[in-house]
Amino acid sequence: MSDDTDETTGGGDATLADLRTVADYQFGAGAGAALFPDDDLTVRRSTSGRPRQVLADEGRIVSYGTDGRFTLGVEGGVRLVESLSAPSNRVTVGEESEPFVRDGKNAFAKFVRAADPAVRPGDEVAVVTPEDDVVGVGRAELSADAMADFETGMAVFVRNGAGDR
Repeated sequence: MSDDTDETTGGGDATLADLRTVADYQFGAGAGAALFPDDDLTVRRSTSGRPRQVLADEGRIVSYGTDGRFTLGVEGGVRLVESLSAPSNRVTVGEESEPFVRDGKNAFAKFVRAADPAVRPGDEVAVVTPEDDVVGVGRAELSADAMADFETGMAVFVRNGAGDR
């Protein structure tokens, strides 16, 4: 027996509205509508009914942790980057780092070209090229200031690389 249940939901679902509110709080105003538009989305839930993942036809948008925060999937990163103005929720890496991040390898401070000044350690971010193409998503390990100052160390723990997307 599976511990997940699937539910397809539209824009009028109260739970989807709650998820939008959490996204707006975590990523900034407008993020909820960007991540969870009125399209049909699949919400995978635990047996207790708590949302675990939100999926679209294009892939996983987010997972919803027990700490009440989202972890981005590549599709979620793409949706944020397309809808929120730069540099919101982004860490930009140079071309020498791009292929490695696409393969799911971590982004190091030495290769960071720019970062949203509001990024703090533990924040979910999209890793992008200077052209704003998403190459991965993950958790910031350093603040934006530290990413700019440090020549060594991991800047972003990359959870998912974008691959050939």
